[in-house]
Amino acid sequence: MSQTCLILASSLLLLLFIPIASSSLPLSSSGSRSLLRALTGGKPAGVDYAVDLNATSFDAVLRDTPVTYAIVEFFANWCPACRNYKPQYEKVARLFNGPDAVHPGILLMGRVDCASKINSDLCDKFSVSHYPMLFWGPPSKFPSGGWQPTEEKSEILAIEVEDARTADKLIAWINKKLGSSYSLDDDNFENEHLPSNISDPQQIARAVYDVEEATASAFEIIFKHKMIKSETRASLIKFLQILVAHHPSKRCREGSAEVLVNFDDLNPPDTWLASEQEAIDNGNAVLGTFRICGKDIPRGYWMFCRGSRNDTRGFSCGLWVLLHSLSVRIDDKESQFAFTTTCDFVNSFFVCEECRQHFHKMCSSVKSPFGTSRDFVLWLWSTHNKVNERLMEEEASLGTGDPKFPKMIWPPKQLCPACYGSNNKAKDRRNEVDWDMDEVYRFLVDFYGKTLVSLYKNKDVGHEVLSGSSEDTVASTNAVVVPVGAALAIALASCAFGALACYWRSRQKSRKPRRKPEL
Repeated sequence: MSQTCLILASSLLLLLFIPIASSSLPLSSSGSRSLLRALTGGKPAGVDYAVDLNATSFDAVLRDTPVTYAIVEFFANWCPACRNYKPQYEKVARLFNGPDAVHPGILLMGRVDCASKINSDLCDKFSVSHYPMLFWGPPSKFPSGGWQPTEEKSEILAIEVEDARTADKLIAWINKKLGSSYSLDDDNFENEHLPSNISDPQQIARAVYDVEEATASAFEIIFKHKMIKSETRASLIKFLQILVAHHPSKRCREGSAEVLVNFDDLNPPDTWLASEQEAIDNGNAVLGTFRICGKDIPRGYWMFCRGSRNDTRGFSCGLWVLLHSLSVRIDDKESQFAFTTTCDFVNSFFVCEECRQHFHKMCSSVKSPFGTSRDFVLWLWSTHNKVNERLMEEEASLGTGDPKFPKMIWPPKQLCPACYGSNNKAKDRRNEVDWDMDEVYRFLVDFYGKTLVSLYKNKDVGHEVLSGSSEDTVASTNAVVVPVGAALAIALASCAFGALACYWRSRQKSRKPRRKPEL
């Protein structure tokens, strides 16, 4: 191992004594409780919908939740009125909490037990004077703030007792605040309250959570279908390198790095197992234990990509946003590598056969290598529009489209008027647009770059863009020579990740082929 790697490795050993969350290790019982418990029809009796919070988990849960608003109930477990109120609170929490919630991604409902000594300072911070006491506000304001009865201008509001005494009164108060019409009887998946993402560019900022969801879901599909095989390993390794360097979510970059560093140990290219199929099954099973974007992801619902029905948009939308967000973050020297990596990943791991074949056909039609990132960004955008054109016709004839989010040529004029020149009717009856490519490129870079993470720029989830390009190469275990933008991005990001990257590189150089034991 080189001297540089030794130094970085030493730094990593020191950092190991600092408590950190790992994507592959469960959090302690006092840590952040999952917001998305499995709320299925067979939910065990006694399992609550509201999230139990304490002084240890309070800041992390409210800081990281993707919802727009939160209600936190402060109570005492010995209080008879609190025990009697709990069923009322739970009736409302059922609508908003968990992956099977009727209206997910809008409101988080939690509770804090002030009778627990660990929560004494937290309850004092919010001037809790009676039980139960409910507070409303943006989730991000709870960790950094508190509440004082004399404070006139506060984004955290105390809900009057009479406004929340029953479930009916509380849902009426929520409807008044949101301008919505939620009902305790709501049972079906509906999306009538979600604003359209067509005319409001800031809606894309919420998609950073969908990018995480799509990333985690894609890897779940890969592991579930046991798709990591000898002929697909290289495609996955290269895609992981792109994710480590350029994923817009910091926790997904970290999780991807962890999988990448341990890939050979978790899914070795050669094995002593009895058969290749046994090796494949074992490797997929072990890798399947990793949560690539963190313990609580996938959450089970979508934000920006939520359709008006549960069989529209969702994963396919999230995957497209992920690919676009990666494309605008690569360097010119990485453009061809990013193109081939994207094509190989979709061709190897996308399980919708017709979609996979269509995408592969468009990849195969490219004859000249990409020289700039602009070329790749515009190719992916054009490819997405071709897919939309195909689906527009199919969904129109079959009536399977989302009525509130129909497929369209993108971006629409509402989002980018400067992108449009003039529309001309083509002979095949499709609308062909006279695009201003410079304006389109500027729009895409801003939309999927800065705007995507703008609302969360102060959170870990929306971290600054990394420039992970490099002319260096590294040989993977499949003898595929690929850019090491991923490894350098890790090294630049932190000493810990630099040590991991160096260690991984040195292991590949020193790795010797394994031999089967002689019988």
